[in-house]
Amino acid sequence: MIVEGNLLLPDGAQQVKLALGWLRLEGGRIKEVHLGPCPHEADAGGPQALISPGFIDTHLHMPQFDIIGAHGLDLLDWLDQVTFLAETRWANADYAQAMSERVLDQLLAHGTTSFLGYGTIHHDGTRRALDACRKRQMRAVVGQVLIDQEAPESMLNEREASLAQTEALLQDFRDGVDGRVSVAVTPRFAITCSAQLMAQAAELAQRYDAHIQTHLAEMKPELEAVAALHGGPHYTGVYQRAGLLGQRTVLGHCIYLSDEELEILAQTGAVAAHCPTANSFLRSGTMNRARLLSAGVRLSVGSDIGGGYERSMVRSARAMIEATFHAGTAPMSAGAAWWHITAGNAGAMGWSSVGSLQEGFEADVLVIEPDVPWLDAYNPLGMLMFGWDDRWLRQTIVAGAVAFDAAV
Repeated sequence: MIVEGNLLLPDGAQQVKLALGWLRLEGGRIKEVHLGPCPHEADAGGPQALISPGFIDTHLHMPQFDIIGAHGLDLLDWLDQVTFLAETRWANADYAQAMSERVLDQLLAHGTTSFLGYGTIHHDGTRRALDACRKRQMRAVVGQVLIDQEAPESMLNEREASLAQTEALLQDFRDGVDGRVSVAVTPRFAITCSAQLMAQAAELAQRYDAHIQTHLAEMKPELEAVAALHGGPHYTGVYQRAGLLGQRTVLGHCIYLSDEELEILAQTGAVAAHCPTANSFLRSGTMNRARLLSAGVRLSVGSDIGGGYERSMVRSARAMIEATFHAGTAPMSAGAAWWHITAGNAGAMGWSSVGSLQEGFEADVLVIEPDVPWLDAYNPLGMLMFGWDDRWLRQTIVAGAVAFDAAV
């Protein structure tokens, strides 16, 4: 398959550039990358098209896609009154499978080809979600949620049983062994997890070299609740004591952190997943991205659906730029935002063969055809970022095969 257009390519540290060129996709990989006009008849794209790596989302909740827009509640009330109720529906594995198929359809139609996501406490439902990802050949890491306290009875699971179920998933879904799908160890957050559960989850993740995903410091009442339940000098210390922090740990939000906590995150290499649309929607606060970066903390960006209300990672990236305005810091560039949702998020996840249009990389590619004269704009990447229209996405290619086609 030959894809032609303006290639979104790496350009030094945390930046991208545009260059007219073409790709040859073969065997699920990018076989060739060439700059200049395409000498062949292209199968997709054209001289006015943008050819981008597939977008990567580092924080979303698969069972929450149907509760987008539950407005007017803060985080803890939103969980109790809306979210947990929606997640209990995944006790029906058939429902979980059908919903997972719908979720993946939506992600592909918005250009997301890889993601880190939460399932629910339900083992069979989460397994069906992983099966759906494997069927689509998406690069995905999904976790069965671990909760053993401070939640409705319907959302609690017995600690040893849920850890054993997570281990069974870790054994059955191994990236590189039987596809592009693997499992994250997923303690929901410190309020709903006992110290014993978090420590055992950390040991399990270490044994399987698995990703860990959880939430950290999303809103001030959450910090107070964690201190009352676990003590200690700060929230990050709770995770540090449990052994949950490391290079493969992704922590959603990270808004309210002390200098000492930032130093711990930097030293351990844990990733802070910036979720700007969810932070504004739930009125949790605004991450000061510049402060985390200056402290040496690794950053990624996520949609955080369903607290987040944007399926499009371009819109999430735009919200990240806007958050720098609200934080009173120098705004990040559009090029940096494009980098974040492609190569940057790939690097945060430790994925070395996605997120960039390079020879030998997995062929996750987007064909985007804007209906505006974007190439003549003062800042083409800025025009695309701030003028984004999801209808511009013509094809989403996953592992070299067309997974979404707007013409169909």
